[in-house]
Amino acid sequence: MSAFFQWIEHSWLGTSVNNSLWAFAAFEAVHLLALAVIGGAVLVVDLRTLGWVFPRQRVAEVAGEARPWLIGSIIAMFLTGVPLMASLALSKYYFNEAFRLKMYFLAAALLFTFLVRQRIAMGDDVLANSRLAKAVAVVSVLLWSGVGIMGRGIGFY
Repeated sequence: MSAFFQWIEHSWLGTSVNNSLWAFAAFEAVHLLALAVIGGAVLVVDLRTLGWVFPRQRVAEVAGEARPWLIGSIIAMFLTGVPLMASLALSKYYFNEAFRLKMYFLAAALLFTFLVRQRIAMGDDVLANSRLAKAVAVVSVLLWSGVGIMGRGIGFY
């Protein structure tokens, strides 16, 4: 795995971002904006599932309206995250425990979101308003919060 991190840091992408005066900051700004949009798209569905917002709208309606924002922001996050990681892949991120935890949280959050949460949220009203759905909403918020918290922690470790 360290060979991959070394390769990407010394690639055209890694050296371009690392040697630029503005590229890292620009990618970081868009990355953080995408994270905020993901947070909004996740929270609006999970808070509706918990019954805390939009009581007159079906969970499936809210999930359907949030889905394009969720998918678009995930794509933006990956398109900006790869250059950010490439800039200091081996020298900073490979040995950074917060980065590893962020990647574990991200993988878990993505799998959980698209394999579990979406099926429940887009299901019938009985399932979407069940105790199981509420537990799924809490787990979803915790997983996505882990991504953000560990992302913030990268600079401290």
